[in-house]
Amino acid sequence: MPGSVDVMTREPVVFVVDDDDAVRDSLAWLLQIGSYQVRTFASAAEFLDFYAPGQPGCVVADVRMPGMTGLELQKELADRSIDIPLILITGHSDVKMATRALDAGAMDFLEKPLDDRLLLELVQKAITAITTRH
Repeated sequence: MPGSVDVMTREPVVFVVDDDDAVRDSLAWLLQIGSYQVRTFASAAEFLDFYAPGQPGCVVADVRMPGMTGLELQKELADRSIDIPLILITGHSDVKMATRALDAGAMDFLEKPLDDRLLLELVQKAITAITTRH
C-alpha cells in the first residue's frame, strides 16, 4: 500500500489478527458476506509489518496469541500513535483483562463464540468512526 495515496480514496479494511486458522477464516468469511474488505494475519507482528498508518479500517484481534498478544498489540499501536479502532476477541477472559483493554482504548472486548450480528455492528461502528475522523 503506497503511503502517498490519500486516505480518503482508500476503502476501509477490516484487519483480522488471530493465530487460529479456522477462526481467521470464519471471521473473514463473515465480514466478506457483510461486504467488508478483509485482510487476515496469523500474528500481531505480521499485521504490524504490513499495516500502513493512515489506512482506514479497524482491527479485530485475538487476545491470546503466541508472540505478541492482542493486549500487547494494543499497546504497540498506541506507542506508534496508530489511530485505528481495535476490537479484541477471546475465548479466555476475565473482568480484569476486559477492563484493562477497554481502559486502554479498545472499542470493545468480545468473548468467543462470537455473536455474528454484534461483531458486524461493532465493525460498522468502527468503520464509521474512523472514516468520519479523516
